[in-house]
Amino acid sequence: MNAYVEANKVGKDNMDNALRSMSAVTKGFQQIATETTEFTKKSVEQSAQMFERLAQVRTLDKAIELQSEYARSAYEAWMSQATKMGEIYQEIAREAYRPLESSVQQNQQFAQNVANQTN
Repeated sequence: MNAYVEANKVGKDNMDNALRSMSAVTKGFQQIATETTEFTKKSVEQSAQMFERLAQVRTLDKAIELQSEYARSAYEAWMSQATKMGEIYQEIAREAYRPLESSVQQNQQFAQNVANQTN
């Protein structure tokens, strides 16, 4: 195959793979936005419920106990969400890299073919 034709094919494949990679990143960011929105809504609802319960408390001990329970549950929810977000970011990185990996292999093969033709 002519080196120029092969270079054109490799360039086209590289562009296609770059577009696939960007598509994976875009989908991942959409997922992050959805997860963040859901978590925020849930957090606001839980905060509102806690303040309603806190308004009904008659003793300081009960208020402190309620606040401690809320703080514990909010921390656990936040840690769970942080773990989930970390997993989403890892998946984005894997999915974004996958198309580029084949581009690297194609480029290496192309370079080797050109080097062999010139020798």
